[in-house]
Amino acid sequence: MIATDTPPLARPVTASYLCGPYPIVVLAPHPDDESLGCGGLLANAFAGHGAHVVLMTNGAASHPGSRGWPARQRTDVRARELDAAIRELGGTAEDVTRLGLPDAGMADPSVPVFSIARSIAALMSRLGARCLFATAPTDPHCDHEVTAEIARLAARVTGARLMFYPVWSRWKQPDFRTELAGMSEYRLDTSAVRERKARAIAAHQSQHGKIFTDDDQGFVLDPGFVRLFVETDEIFFEEHAT
Repeated sequence: MIATDTPPLARPVTASYLCGPYPIVVLAPHPDDESLGCGGLLANAFAGHGAHVVLMTNGAASHPGSRGWPARQRTDVRARELDAAIRELGGTAEDVTRLGLPDAGMADPSVPVFSIARSIAALMSRLGARCLFATAPTDPHCDHEVTAEIARLAARVTGARLMFYPVWSRWKQPDFRTELAGMSEYRLDTSAVRERKARAIAAHQSQHGKIFTDDDQGFVLDPGFVRLFVETDEIFFEEHAT
């Protein structure tokens, strides 16, 4: 079963409600999460008060069996794809910070979670950002889960509003909302920017079965998965301070 619905309880809101009169910061575990989960929000933010994307990992683990594209080259390709996606959404390469953490390795105890959270808090302070967005803790991927943990720490330091955008849990887990009970769910109408969002997602060509073609076990985005995020509104869950 695929979680494609947005229930009536999801409150329809505008991008300005989610962003406020400030730049926003979006944490993306991998290149493409930013476009899939909140490309519409980013397009609105870039057209308004601005946005900054923090790419957590190097993205090299999507095609580990490729011999023609060693890890360093895969990282470079995915970096260029992210820049292209951000341009489609209205930003520039200056609107991206890359942390270069190991793809599929953020749960390793050696990853300095607290230090990263402090660095993100400092970035938000420099930008004047008051809203932080991160992948939902329900997403069944270690990098997404740790990104959510880091976001919580950074929001605690800054006092920022914290909102989660589900990616894999929205696709794979119909009941993922039960684990987000107590959070406010918002629905953002993306119809006005869906073409731009679609182009941003398409800019990640290596994840659509192109470029890295010599790894039979390599990752490829499911067309149905892509349609879900292009054709439906974006959803966000706000975690309220206690």
